Amino acid sequence: MNQLPPLDAVQLAEAFRQFSEASAQLTQAYAGLESQVERLNERLTLLMAALPAGVVLLDERGRVEQANEAAEQMLGPGLSGAEWAAVSRAQLRLTESPGEWERQTPDGKSTEPPLRLALSQTAEDSAGGRIVLLHDVSEAYQMRLAAVRNERLAAMGEMVAGLAHQLRTPLAAALLYAGNLAEPTLGPAERARCTERTLDRLRHLERLIRDMLSFAKGEISGQESFDVCELVAELEHTIEPMVARRAVHFESRCDCGSLILAGNRKEIAGALTNLLENALQATPQDGRVALKAERVGERVRFSVADTGRGIEPAIRERLFDPFFTTRADGTGLGLAIARGVARAHGGDITLSSKPGQGSTFVLELPVPCDEEAL
Repeated sequence: MNQLPPLDAVQLAEAFRQFSEASAQLTQAYAGLESQVERLNERLTLLMAALPAGVVLLDERGRVEQANEAAEQMLGPGLSGAEWAAVSRAQLRLTESPGEWERQTPDGKSTEPPLRLALSQTAEDSAGGRIVLLHDVSEAYQMRLAAVRNERLAAMGEMVAGLAHQLRTPLAAALLYAGNLAEPTLGPAERARCTERTLDRLRHLERLIRDMLSFAKGEISGQESFDVCELVAELEHTIEPMVARRAVHFESRCDCGSLILAGNRKEIAGALTNLLENALQATPQDGRVALKAERVGERVRFSVADTGRGIEPAIRERLFDPFFTTRADGTGLGLAIARGVARAHGGDITLSSKPGQGSTFVLELPVPCDEEAL
């Protein structure tokens, strides 16, 4: 085996000198990198502090590694080191708008003033970390509410004349029947008939006023999480008496599994009940009405289909107008209220129909963000 000749003193000294120069260059380069990193960290800190949006840096375990001042103003101080999933569960709750959350107090109530946040997050980086961005959209939300209120006030102004007509007719009939009850010569059978007709007209007035108040309110009151398929089963149970009375074949189906929606369950159930009642009233004996719930992308689609007479195009254009009805006993507010409920939850109602081939109403609602994903 060949061996390298031993180095003499001069060669050793030269090798040591070269090593020292290389070591000094590396030390200088490292110091330069440290200086650059320090400057970058300072700039990053200044940038995060200047951002109006909240920025939360999470490590691979989902813990808060760093949070800027805006984030701590939104969620409170002391975020560093906390588990983000625990923070979001304790301080945030879902709203009816996709991607928007509401700040809540420890007892589950809204903060004063109310704070609504839009949350988004980046995909995991190579180290498994993520960045969560928080935007205060409280002002934009209040502007949306104001716009909805203004639209409703404008619609209310247009409805005044129609409302007066709607109230006058059943009120006049009730007064007429009530006047007949004062006749001393009225027999028991006639008196009972006049009493029932009076009550019927008064019930119609009560229903009209109730629907009018529901339409005028138009906002969501009370938020809760509920199972879509449980709601479908509840709706089937609710309309069973009407299905039997109309002698119509009814079927329901839910393809949503264990999907959970957020919103006012009572109002959403009421809107769907309106659609089902309209479908049953439009369907002849032995006809079919079907309710189906399915998830389509980031929305839940409730379809109410019937084999009734269908709806003429001219009528379809006015079907959701307040006080427009094709039924003698209708208030003309059912579909307007249903659409208002859908839009208040971030969704809408659409209609497809052909004369003689039935109709299908579709109510779509957004699926809330997955809380665990944040």
